Amino acid sequence: MFSSSVRIGAVSGCLWLVGAVATAQQPSQAPAQLQPPASPLALSWQQVQDRFRAANPTLRAGAIAIDESRAQEITAHLRPNPTFGAQVDQLTLFHSNPYQPLSQAYPNITFNYLHERDHKRELRTDSAKQGTKIAISNQTDLQRTLTYSLRQAFVQTLQAKAVLALTSENLSYYDHVLDVSRDRFHAGDIAQVDLDRLELGRVQYEQDNETADVNVRTAKIQLLQLINDRTPVDQFDVTGPYEFADALQPLDQYHQQAISERPDLLAALQTVEKAKIDHRLAIANGSTDPTFGVDAAHQPNPLNSYIGFSVNVPLRIFDRNQGEKQRTLLDIDLQQQQAEAARAQVFADVDSAYATVDSQLKLLRPYKDKYLKQALSVRDTISFSYQHGGASLLDFLQAQADYRNIQLGYVNLLGAYLTAAAQMNEAVGQEVLP
Repeated sequence: MFSSSVRIGAVSGCLWLVGAVATAQQPSQAPAQLQPPASPLALSWQQVQDRFRAANPTLRAGAIAIDESRAQEITAHLRPNPTFGAQVDQLTLFHSNPYQPLSQAYPNITFNYLHERDHKRELRTDSAKQGTKIAISNQTDLQRTLTYSLRQAFVQTLQAKAVLALTSENLSYYDHVLDVSRDRFHAGDIAQVDLDRLELGRVQYEQDNETADVNVRTAKIQLLQLINDRTPVDQFDVTGPYEFADALQPLDQYHQQAISERPDLLAALQTVEKAKIDHRLAIANGSTDPTFGVDAAHQPNPLNSYIGFSVNVPLRIFDRNQGEKQRTLLDIDLQQQQAEAARAQVFADVDSAYATVDSQLKLLRPYKDKYLKQALSVRDTISFSYQHGGASLLDFLQAQADYRNIQLGYVNLLGAYLTAAAQMNEAVGQEVLP
């Protein structure tokens, strides 16, 4: 009997050892590959952008503002309307011997037209067209800033999905260790208190997994709001690479791209040109505009019918446009200073974004080259050693916590890098980093 029990225990121990070795040698996935399988209808970044541009109410309102500016061009290009007058005078309504009320009638018609000098209408039109260009640049800049918010929400969704996949993998791994530990407890290899401590340690991984699930839903809700979509959260998903590209170009190259691409800087420069046009218009508005008239009338004999011509010219004894001339002249200097401020802001934005991206890359490189592999190796080694009695429970829990922290830190650093890359794209005014 005794020898039979020993053989059964030995076989059981061998089976447990094989399972433990298989567990220890089972490869773990890198965090960037831990995203759950995406839905077949999951949207890519380009598809999210297309929906955003088509449905975002803020962008649609900006497009209407551009149409309003184009309508103002029509108004600015209108000519003054001529005036027409007609009158009848000298009606003898109370003369009755004989009663001929129209015998002395004096009909008169007039036609007047104001002629605008010094190209006032053309300058008004140029000013309105320049205003439309500014509206278009402002709309492009609005799209630039909102696209940054969209990219942030997209990255947060990918990050939340990566964290959820990581916490699910950690929980599954920990559950497997618990199953093996329960077998060891039933075999009398570990004490009850050690098993209890292991089971209590599971609480942290459960909490991480539930928190990650909530964060995924929250990120999706924010993304749905930006694209103005009413799809239920459970049916909405996005997909895309969650990794970093170590391809940062020299800072001067980004400076040059930003100067040529930033729509807010272009709008500032266009505002300077509009200020110059407005100043020329103010000078033109100070000139006098003659009113040409034609009148025709008919009187009784001996005058009969006649026609006349007239020209009315305001006397500019007092120049009532001096203040507007001075204001528009000062406005040119004001807009030029604001354009310089916008240019300085472009450089500051690019410098700040570049420093952030470079900092994130410096943190990510050692994670990818060293820390991830070390954390995985330490966890598997300590886990295997603990299951064979070569390491303490405290060592196992510490190794598991270190692995969790390293992997979570890497996932969060990836999210920070992708957000910084979106900030760089916003600073430059075009997508220069994936």
